[in-house]
Amino acid sequence: MGKNHIIKDARRTLAQQINNKNIAERTVMEHTPLSSTGLSAVIPEDNDGYCTVYKMDCADGLGLMTVYQVYPGIQLIYNDFEATSCYWDGNIDKNILEINHCREGREGCRLASGSCLYLGEGDLSIHTMDNCAAEMSFPLKHYRGISVVINLSVVVKNPPEILSDSGIDILQFKDKFCSGGNCFIMRAKDEIEHIFSELYSVPDCLQKPYFRLKVQELLLFLCMVDVSQEKQRELYTSPQVEIIKTIHKRLTSNLQERPTIEDLSKEYLINTTTLKDTFKGIYGQPIGTYMKEYRIRQAAILLRQTQATIAEIANQVGYENQSKFATAFRDVLKISPAEYRKQNASDGTVLQN
Repeated sequence: MGKNHIIKDARRTLAQQINNKNIAERTVMEHTPLSSTGLSAVIPEDNDGYCTVYKMDCADGLGLMTVYQVYPGIQLIYNDFEATSCYWDGNIDKNILEINHCREGREGCRLASGSCLYLGEGDLSIHTMDNCAAEMSFPLKHYRGISVVINLSVVVKNPPEILSDSGIDILQFKDKFCSGGNCFIMRAKDEIEHIFSELYSVPDCLQKPYFRLKVQELLLFLCMVDVSQEKQRELYTSPQVEIIKTIHKRLTSNLQERPTIEDLSKEYLINTTTLKDTFKGIYGQPIGTYMKEYRIRQAAILLRQTQATIAEIANQVGYENQSKFATAFRDVLKISPAEYRKQNASDGTVLQN
């Protein structure tokens, strides 16, 4: 299965189910006091509590968390966000472990220490719930991933059969991965991809047994992980993150401007190496690569939605030379601007090249 494959139709259906609920029913739900700030609706999808959809109203977008109760004390959650951040009053129980896997986009978390960490596509993190502030951030304004949440106090009393048979003590997971209040990070690797990728194409009729099987597989895999062999991702301080976010806003607000790394370093009083490393840590790419793709994707929007000429669009996104723009466009989207516009003309209007 390709890495970019994801059940977008299924997630879109969930969004439609939320937004198409009976108006009176939604009104009651959305005015019912909820324990989580930012949570606008809780929609049971069945009568036994096996599946519940949480609609999250973010400041600049929408989030859906589809929660499956796989075992007593173990939840599997599909996270789908089109936003840059989401806040809530979450559970801060130190005996609850959260395992996160990033499928698409990037996810950031501010730890209790004030440091920030970021997951890229394929990465996995493990932390206790008291070590993650009530905020998730999504630097690319797009995130798809899966969380497995384990209430250790509950699971130890009624563990999955595979744990009992193998003699695995679930309580050791906390000491192994989160000792001293740490957050464990594992870089993308084939073993993780194998476990999680198959969770994005499960037939409804097989969900319950398949989810249980994959959770067991994940727990057995984590038992075999040698923590000392996993190089940990760098953490970033909150001031560093805020400076980089400000620089990102500056760069993306005026695409015709092209400040150098040295210019930004002097203006924002940040070392050039720190600037480059932290930007890549947050947004996943070097500044030059990121901005090239950002410019081209903004140009693609203009090609689809406006009648501006290709030369005008090139200038708007920071390319004075139309030939260089066309080359960059093809590098990123594997198609020329003219061909892209032709393929994406939705109303039959003849647009200017």
